Amino acid sequence: MGEPTVETLDSAPGLAPIFVRAALSRTRRLDDAIPPRVLRLEGQRIDRDHLTAYQRLCGFTADDRLPHTYPHVLGFGLQATLLGDPAFPLPMVGLVHVENEITVHRALTADDLLEITVHADNLAPHAKGRTVQLVTEVDVDGARVWEGRSTYLARGKDETDAPSGDRPPAMPSGFPAAQWSLAADLGREYAAVSGDVNPIHLSALTAKPMGFPQAIAHGMWSYARVMAALGRHASGPVTSHVWFRKPILLPSRVDLVVDTTGIPNVAGLRSARRPDVEHLVLTVS
Repeated sequence: MGEPTVETLDSAPGLAPIFVRAALSRTRRLDDAIPPRVLRLEGQRIDRDHLTAYQRLCGFTADDRLPHTYPHVLGFGLQATLLGDPAFPLPMVGLVHVENEITVHRALTADDLLEITVHADNLAPHAKGRTVQLVTEVDVDGARVWEGRSTYLARGKDETDAPSGDRPPAMPSGFPAAQWSLAADLGREYAAVSGDVNPIHLSALTAKPMGFPQAIAHGMWSYARVMAALGRHASGPVTSHVWFRKPILLPSRVDLVVDTTGIPNVAGLRSARRPDVEHLVLTVS
């Protein structure tokens, strides 16, 4: 891997063409190196209408404060650009988002002018194939204010001796703190706000060729919805870590379960119909 090449973009790339090209591209070899690319967006102003639409869909209070997970959406186009690069070693189509970690160093508002940088890191063997991490960093006036690390799995030949990632905490037990009914069109609604038009989220018709009987909810929507439900104490300078377990088929009903007795706090989403089916578990510290 050579010295990183920093490419500064004038605007966020459109996601639909990237997904189309990825669907038509060749399958990558699993032993290639990560291209040394760094993508950067400078002077990014917040679109308040877009921010409000995101807040309402994910359950956050509609105000000028940026939700914990919102900068991920702003940087996702850069992530997709790297993943869709023909030289990238893993195929974008079929990647599974298995973990995400976010650290907020200070509260961000719609008045902040953001510099967003994304690079790929840690291509590694996994018990179920290979993983790679996409690192998103946000600076304001030269200071690091937000960073996220997304872990994606490309299923492949089992590596029995390879690690299977960090072990998540146990799902909280007991009565749910809330129960949510998720509509069949939730994936399309979130795609309209986030730009993530991966076909597995849009309809049963487009999800079935990818091995799903129905459309599935975006992992980042469910992550954001749980963080919103945890309230203001989870929206300041904190670190969250989420492990995505079983996909949420749409439509569906899910239970939110929370344990605030320990440090870090633990929350999770499970199926309301089958509580043994765990969709995600996350920590906030």
